[in-house]
Amino acid sequence: MKLNIVPASTGLTWVRQGIRTFFRQPLAMGGLFFMFMAAVSVLSLVPLVGTALSVGLVPAATLGLMAATREAEQGRFPMPSTLVLAFRGGAQRTRAMVMLGGLYAIGLLVVLVAAALLAGTADTLPDAGSGEVTPEMVQAMASEPGLWLAMLVYLPVMMAFWHAPALVYWRGVSPGKSLFFSLMACWANKGALFLYAIGWGAVFMIAGLLVGLVGGALGGGLSAVLYPLVLLMAAMFHTSIWFSVRDSFQADAPDPSAPPPPESGDSP
Repeated sequence: MKLNIVPASTGLTWVRQGIRTFFRQPLAMGGLFFMFMAAVSVLSLVPLVGTALSVGLVPAATLGLMAATREAEQGRFPMPSTLVLAFRGGAQRTRAMVMLGGLYAIGLLVVLVAAALLAGTADTLPDAGSGEVTPEMVQAMASEPGLWLAMLVYLPVMMAFWHAPALVYWRGVSPGKSLFFSLMACWANKGALFLYAIGWGAVFMIAGLLVGLVGGALGGGLSAVLYPLVLLMAAMFHTSIWFSVRDSFQADAPDPSAPPPPESGDSP
């Protein structure tokens, strides 16, 4: 397994590929993401362990959405069972994915603790009881040091887990090594990932502006449209992750004990 260093402009290509592939199977890709969010919401209701379980499922769900993207790219309709692909690769792969989920939960806990150290109190934020998002509220939240610290601490965590689910499942790499390889791959292609982030930021901003214009023209009712749009955009973003993973590693001989790999040319 060798790293593949791509031009920085490839990051924008990943954005376009994700959007195009999403619209090939919008019902399937959107539905799978909504199913994951629904499962997370239900698990979060379980006292004590619910939140930890929901966070620990993120790597497995990411793998499932990668596999669904591969199916959609090839013109096939991803079935709901694709979402639990991480737990259908045998006992060894299942244990590795569970361990990876536990490591992700620990990493996120570290991020939250770091954010809490500098988080402001509720008294510093404007009243949100009206349900309206005002410029004052956005400015107050943006000025919270805990928010920026959380983003800074989460960045290496995100890089470490970006490729890890695919490496664990399709390459048979151990969870610890997968985090290292993922971190190195992200750093090697930091230019492409930077433009990838900029590209998606622009897409979200444009979508937000359009929704604001529509909401203003209709005289309100923005909240009824905003949440479904955010989920739809998030599903579209997750569709694009597969392409960044696939292009960051050169194809070579797969692990003989691994589950069936993607089609030729699609393996990370």
